[in-house]
Amino acid sequence: MPHPFTPVASVPVDVRTARVHEEGWQSWSPSGAYALGDKPYRPTNGNWATVCYRPGVTVPEGAFQGEGLLALDPGDGSPVRLWAAVDPASEVPSVRLTVEEGRAEVSADGSVKEWTGTDIQSLLASWAESLDVAPPRPAPTVWCSWYEYFTAVTEDDIHENLRAMDTLDLPIDVVQIDDGYQKALGDWLTLSGRFRSREGIADAIRARGRRAGIWTAPFLVDPASDLATEHPDWLVHDTDGGFTHAGRNWGHDLRVLDTTHPEAAAYLTQVFSTFRSEGYDYFKVDFLYAGALEGVRHSSADTLTAYREGISLIREAIGPDAYLLGCGAPLLASAGLFDAMRVSPDTAPHRRPEADDYSQPGQDPAEFTGVGRQWQHGRLWVNDPDCLMARPAVETRERWAAHVEATGGLTASSDRLLSLDEWGVRTTRRLLSGAGR
Repeated sequence: MPHPFTPVASVPVDVRTARVHEEGWQSWSPSGAYALGDKPYRPTNGNWATVCYRPGVTVPEGAFQGEGLLALDPGDGSPVRLWAAVDPASEVPSVRLTVEEGRAEVSADGSVKEWTGTDIQSLLASWAESLDVAPPRPAPTVWCSWYEYFTAVTEDDIHENLRAMDTLDLPIDVVQIDDGYQKALGDWLTLSGRFRSREGIADAIRARGRRAGIWTAPFLVDPASDLATEHPDWLVHDTDGGFTHAGRNWGHDLRVLDTTHPEAAAYLTQVFSTFRSEGYDYFKVDFLYAGALEGVRHSSADTLTAYREGISLIREAIGPDAYLLGCGAPLLASAGLFDAMRVSPDTAPHRRPEADDYSQPGQDPAEFTGVGRQWQHGRLWVNDPDCLMARPAVETRERWAAHVEATGGLTASSDRLLSLDEWGVRTTRRLLSGAGR
């Protein structure tokens, strides 16, 4: 049962100049500052509400709402105020703001602490520093297969781009294989027909002096997978005895791995230990929101505890030296767990998102939320603004490259490298080298 909202503060505001920062639940949830007259971005269908926002949480019309954080610049010269979760590892309350007769009425459905400062971004940064997270390690530079090949990637595609990195003299540390190498979500150790040997390709990457990286969505399970068929008891169930629904993607209604089940936990450990033994030491773990969905688990752990314990299993399996990048993750609950974190929705070769929903792929939503979360960079993790795409077919590629460069975070190229023109090669080389940051 959701907790009731109780009043937290009543603040006079200048309705013409005040601004509110809403913090979204997870990587893809829109986050940023709005004028009081703006209409904040909200899910435009039920599936995206589950996959990209805080599931089961709705916001009344005319209200602003942050998940764990909400900041207000009253616009009248008085201090900026922030209401933030007291302990985000265990509770991330919703914080709501409405405006009534020139006053901001703030309420929350859990414990929050108030902070004051001079501007929104610096106040958010001060709050992040108060969590006392260890400074993140510098990020390696990356080439990622996703935005050129998507799920159709083949082993030969990886080899072609591996050779092109040498030909074009690109300073790429990690070659990361994205979605498409595996048979199904959940069957991570069984190859699709487009790959011959996972260990063999890692060896080829390392033989060229680069590091091998790999993608998973560790908490998602395809209902058609061998895992779902053979081990239904490893899945999170709903209160009616069915399966917790993790949204629809890849043409399937997805299920959730119950990492509190000892056998499921052992399987997850086996997957990542195997990858590590094969030579992979860079891991992008995606669609992590699923690990914090409500449901009936083997243990009685609350959702955030189950989520953090699941990530800890992965970290233990890959070891402290491996690099761990989170994506689609419940952000505040992830503090202290990752080296780098996606802080925006997916980018895309196009600017505008589908149905104008700013949780969906597009350069505009990736920029909006990436800018709004710049305060996290270097304090909670290295920010990942999503991949650079510099090929000629990408809309306004110059503007997108400028955004990636300005964040100063993780830089990953995601083009078929031989498709780059002179500008694309020059820009990719400059951003990967860190020049101009």
